[in-house]
Amino acid sequence: MDLSPKRSSDSATEMVQVVLPNDANPLGFILGGTVMHLIDIAGAIACHRHTRSLLVTAAVDDLQFLHSIKVGDLIILKSRVTCVFTTSLEVQVEVFSEETLTGERRQTSRAFLTFVAIDREGGRVRVPPLLVETDEERRVCAEAQERRKARLKRKMKTEK
Repeated sequence: MDLSPKRSSDSATEMVQVVLPNDANPLGFILGGTVMHLIDIAGAIACHRHTRSLLVTAAVDDLQFLHSIKVGDLIILKSRVTCVFTTSLEVQVEVFSEETLTGERRQTSRAFLTFVAIDREGGRVRVPPLLVETDEERRVCAEAQERRKARLKRKMKTEK
């Protein structure tokens, strides 16, 4: 496996699809579960681009639904790797709606997901380091480190 460092921009992913009636609740807005499913896919794609390995979703942090998305609008998901650990990595996924007739966009959701790289037998494998080059990237990676610490602390409490 190639463990040479990679940039966040190397993993950047954008998915776009139209919200159809079968994706919606009776009020005509996309189901939260559908948004979560798409977030998981967008996050996995970015992580696959970084690791070029098999992955499993380990955690979802800080998922927020800020605005609804109605049937007929476009849902846009932008993901990128934000921080890398030894065998896991964090990805940020931002979700936007785009009104098809006006082009008006607004952010509707955001989440941070952690994926673990595995081999075909399910064992963990090392992942390439992330080149953190800008102040913004350093800030986001430091925040990821804090989320990871808090997540591991919660995990230890529940395993007792």
